[in-house]
Amino acid sequence: MQKNVLILDFGSQYTQLIARRVRELNIYCEIHPFNKVPEDLTGFKAVILSGSPYSCRNPEAPEPDLTKIKGKIPLLGVCFGAQYMAHNFGGEVASSNTREFGRANLSMIKDKEALFENILEQSQVWMSHSDSIKTIPDNFTRIASTADVLNAAYKIEGEDTYGIQFHPEVYHSTDGAQLLENFLVKIAKVPQTWTPSAFVDMTVSELKNKIGSDRVILGLSGGVDSTVAATLLHKAIGKNLYCIFVNNGLLRKNEFDSVLHQYKDMGLNVKGVDATDRFMDALEGVSDPEKKRKIIGNSFIEVFDDESSLVEDATFLAQGTIYPDVIESISVNGPSATIKSHHNVGGLPDFMKLKVVEPLRMLFKDEVRRVGAEMGIDPKLLGRHPFPGPGLAIRILGDITREKVRILQEVDAIFIDGLREWELYDKVWQAGAMLLPVDSVGVMGDERTYEKVVALRAVESTDGMTADWVDLPYNFLQKVSNQIINRVKGVNRVVYDISSKPPATIEWE
Repeated sequence: MQKNVLILDFGSQYTQLIARRVRELNIYCEIHPFNKVPEDLTGFKAVILSGSPYSCRNPEAPEPDLTKIKGKIPLLGVCFGAQYMAHNFGGEVASSNTREFGRANLSMIKDKEALFENILEQSQVWMSHSDSIKTIPDNFTRIASTADVLNAAYKIEGEDTYGIQFHPEVYHSTDGAQLLENFLVKIAKVPQTWTPSAFVDMTVSELKNKIGSDRVILGLSGGVDSTVAATLLHKAIGKNLYCIFVNNGLLRKNEFDSVLHQYKDMGLNVKGVDATDRFMDALEGVSDPEKKRKIIGNSFIEVFDDESSLVEDATFLAQGTIYPDVIESISVNGPSATIKSHHNVGGLPDFMKLKVVEPLRMLFKDEVRRVGAEMGIDPKLLGRHPFPGPGLAIRILGDITREKVRILQEVDAIFIDGLREWELYDKVWQAGAMLLPVDSVGVMGDERTYEKVVALRAVESTDGMTADWVDLPYNFLQKVSNQIINRVKGVNRVVYDISSKPPATIEWE
């Protein structure tokens, strides 16, 4: 695996964004906690220090060891990273009179400064700090200012070391990508070789060497990650890849048959297992969301273990783990506090004696899609909305019954088909319907009804970490609502969820 750029994480909410902006320049980068700097820095051609929720003046602030980096490898400190270097090498960092959050404009840029090449004064940048660099050390040179921040950027003389007090990785910094390109390509001379084609060639070669003639089992979900992982493995080992696609009875309408058909058209060695009865029996009478998740996760492991035991001499289990999952597991503060159990099975039970292979573990979601496109995967498969591992179980609030599943499948199909028909599907990151544990009074004909309420949900997002509700056309919502109420027996009211994440989550359970 090529190295190229090392990003040291000090706990900033924006660290993953830095990595994604670097990757968009076709440059490979890795995120490591500030206190776990790789022993071998050979191959890293540049280092970026992230922001942090800490003040560098706080006694408990992160203390990175830069002895192998500063002055030896091109270095860019972002926000906290810039303040840390100024503070620790003879400058003064103090609390700002006004908290500097939000948009600002560069009021001064030093002439002929490589970091700001092709960036003009008044360029908008994004500030997010309560401290500010008041004075810089003697061998530091100020190279940019804003109206409120004198030392918005600096360079250390005699080194390719820079600090900026704004965030180039966020879209609000209009020339942020240009600044990162200036630092990485023009100053650090990092090669722009991280392309989908290069990733496919490299990964297929690595998989061949790692797996050899052994057999690999992969649980397919119909989602983008498992589909791309399966295709990479198929290119590497062919028929030695055994895919298992489990129907838990909680998929979308007709999804089991349609996805199974798509996979077989791709030439994958896929076995479909209809375990609907097993899952539905296990879920009977259970309303608690966490218990539902655990039952579904445990039932999946049992079904998967039964099926994998039929594959003789299987050595590896393939998983569709992607880079945000890896970053989460090694973050500065450890895994985030649990809001809810992860939708998908994490890790392997002890009784499954298989080695794990994760071909996508260094990719972000958007990169997974680009790699899939490079391999010629059907755009309809790559463009599929994310769908939770527990399926409709966490979109049916309360206990699960076959009748509730039928109702929600019908509602969901009308909604999703409508989005496709109105050419709205690809403008939405994720959409679905929720069946609420509410009976609503209604009138149909001359009779009162007491039937179910459904909520429609459509959000736009990049990675699901934050999301905004989509302002769907009123005439579209009106038509879909009428179709649902007229066609789906058991529903007499439709509402539309206009909550963003945060504070709400995308799913309701």
